[in-house]
Amino acid sequence: MTKELWGQVSNDLRKTVGKTNHETWIAPLEIVALKDGIVSFEAPTKFMCDWVSRNYGEPILSALRKTGAPVERITIGLGAARPVAPANTPAPAPAARKSARATEDSELPGAPLDARFTFDSFVVGKPNELAHAAARRVAEGGPVTFNPLFLYGGVGLGKTHLMHAIAHELQTGRPDLRVLYLSAEQFMYRFVQALRDRQIMDFKELFRSVDVLMVDDVQFIAGKDSTQEEFFHTFNALVDQGKQIVISADRAPGEIKDLEERIRSRLQCGLVVDLHPTDYELRLGILQSKADAYCARYPGLKMADGVLEFLAHRITTNVRVLEGALTRLFAFGSLVGREITLDLAQECLADILRASDRRVTIEEIQRKVAEHYNVRLSDMIGPKRLRTIARPRQVAMYLAKHLTTRSLPEIGRRFGGRDHTTIMHGIRKIDELMATDQQLAEDIGLLKRLMES
Repeated sequence: MTKELWGQVSNDLRKTVGKTNHETWIAPLEIVALKDGIVSFEAPTKFMCDWVSRNYGEPILSALRKTGAPVERITIGLGAARPVAPANTPAPAPAARKSARATEDSELPGAPLDARFTFDSFVVGKPNELAHAAARRVAEGGPVTFNPLFLYGGVGLGKTHLMHAIAHELQTGRPDLRVLYLSAEQFMYRFVQALRDRQIMDFKELFRSVDVLMVDDVQFIAGKDSTQEEFFHTFNALVDQGKQIVISADRAPGEIKDLEERIRSRLQCGLVVDLHPTDYELRLGILQSKADAYCARYPGLKMADGVLEFLAHRITTNVRVLEGALTRLFAFGSLVGREITLDLAQECLADILRASDRRVTIEEIQRKVAEHYNVRLSDMIGPKRLRTIARPRQVAMYLAKHLTTRSLPEIGRRFGGRDHTTIMHGIRKIDELMATDQQLAEDIGLLKRLMES
């Protein structure tokens, strides 16, 4: 009865968590007992026990309760659970399994590439010109003097676009190369599956036989010890063979908390490129490029002068929001048959414009303050207490408190994991100094204007 109950619940969870997550995290669980309101499961690895408990404990508990079962809590322990095979299907023989894996591996199953993300559709401006040039160089497929190429920046600044563009270009110009693109999360999933299925040697062979390895959002593996260990050895093996690696993250290697020092050091050995927040000219260029494509699609639709300039000035968060706003505007204009004017834009995009008015991020504040005071961003976030670093750090804390809605503990986490009392002290110190230090007051006024423009 217990296994029948779990089979029903497992199928329900597949619909809510998705096929991939279900196969990776839910299907390997083996139900052991239902006793005194406690449902006990076993998982094949300690890592999986911890991950499922932390990320899927509540959904599993909720799904069990929906069946009417008297469940108060669940426990997940280390056991000898086996991979789940389809019902009534005999397990394949070892030789057949090996053959199937070889076929799958030869296709290098990574993340799908977005056909829209090419170099032709990437709008180049001052904030991203170095990243674009470096990506172009890697996409040529020849020897590169920097390895890895590490791209970092906030959401919607073009990191993933450039990585997809590199992969597209290599597939077209160098079809002889084995190129594998995937997210850090997918790297971890495949690693965990290999552990679960006792296929770790196949995993190593796959990832260490590629010519170009591209891993998106590498900050995801920070704090995950086993995955970091395997990533480090994969990285070393590829570099030793002269293979190219391209990595992206939301921050520089030195600013990724809980990333092992040896990995951080390796990542910093290549070319580390920051994709800066877009400036007005780049945002306008992106809008003009998108608008040209939309006008070709809607030939009878007219756009008044000044609309693109208005959007480029008002929506400064990231390119995804900017492009989404333009898409909505053209769709609305075509559906109601009206010319796209400033009034229509303000009416149609009221929610986006409101959200963009005060969407200043802590990361943006940190970058702007570091640039203003000519200090390294990693030093400002790090533990150094030199006055030349401590004062800019306090200014950034002060601005983060007044220009964002983040709590003091959250601000503390973004400043190297500092306690909220440290943040409070820094804010009070700046408040006191501004009353007597005219230069400091002017600096903060200037920085506020930069953030809010």
